[in-house]
Amino acid sequence: MNNKLIYVLTVFAFLAVSCGQNQQSAQRQRTGPAPAPVVTVPAKNFTGYSTYPVRIKGTINSEVRAKVSGYIKEVLVDEGQWVRKGQPLFKLETRSLSGNANAAKANIKTAQVKVNQLKPLVEKGIISNVELESAKAQLEQAKANYESIAANIGYANIKSPISGFVGSILFRQGSLVGPSSQPLTNISSTGNVYAYFSMNETDYLNFLQNTEGKNLQAKIKNFPPVQLRLSNGEIYPVKGEIQTVNAQIDPTTGTVSFRAGFNNPNHLLADGSSGSIMIPQQYKEVPAVPALSTYKRQGKTYVYKVFGDTIAKPQIITVTATIDNYSIVKTGLKAGDQIIAKGAESMHGPTPVKPIPTPADSVAEIKPVF
Repeated sequence: MNNKLIYVLTVFAFLAVSCGQNQQSAQRQRTGPAPAPVVTVPAKNFTGYSTYPVRIKGTINSEVRAKVSGYIKEVLVDEGQWVRKGQPLFKLETRSLSGNANAAKANIKTAQVKVNQLKPLVEKGIISNVELESAKAQLEQAKANYESIAANIGYANIKSPISGFVGSILFRQGSLVGPSSQPLTNISSTGNVYAYFSMNETDYLNFLQNTEGKNLQAKIKNFPPVQLRLSNGEIYPVKGEIQTVNAQIDPTTGTVSFRAGFNNPNHLLADGSSGSIMIPQQYKEVPAVPALSTYKRQGKTYVYKVFGDTIAKPQIITVTATIDNYSIVKTGLKAGDQIIAKGAESMHGPTPVKPIPTPADSVAEIKPVF
């Protein structure tokens, strides 16, 4: 193919492209801007929630330990059973202690006899009072020894220190236990429970800055009620309150520990339960756009903003939170601005539009299809 032919073909192709562009431009001029649903950015009030993992503990947890050594003769309760304070839980073998108690009783009688014998002799001056006092001391020692053995026999009947629910029973009948053994079980009072959780340093500073009060204690009192999401996703029906804050940051985790309290009248929450604490955050009169009106490109969030009711251009925004299908706008838009309601992700570059006013709530109610 010679150079002249190549030149002719190139000119022909250029003319064809130019003609096509002119036709598309003429077509747009004949049809005008495309109609597009447009929402006016509203200023709205929202309640959002920050969530943190929690561990649930009964307000009172008491370990049950053996005060004396012995073999477990009986286990009188079962795991998960509710017990009252003072109720017997375990019974230890006391045969050897009973034998010691009988011997101690005999020693008391012997010492008492000696005291009785010496009293008249002292009165008659036959012996000195020193011998009588020594006998009395031996009698008191014998009584103290018996009381110690009797107390150990009492300790062999291990009772609940509080009213509550029995935890795991680690030892059964025939096990040898003693003061140095692991706890036999744990009794937990769960009429009220504590929810322990931690915030990172950034969230903690936001907590301090956004809550009214001159000091930490005042801020805790002013903090709104909190909610608890259970491990099955359900919301616990009783609201709680933050009670204490450890103002020191843990250097190993960079977090601050919090404790919230919840009433637990139906004992739905058990010691060791898990879930998430829900910390409310109020947003008042903030600009917000339907989440469906936004799209992402290269990690940034965009909307198509309408300028002068004639043309829409891409606009970068920063989003504080997404609540109830609304994206709360931190920067990039203000209340009263207009944006393309939906379909912005398919638009490219500045686009002429004919705005069709659309309520923002109607767009927010539309669930996106994935």
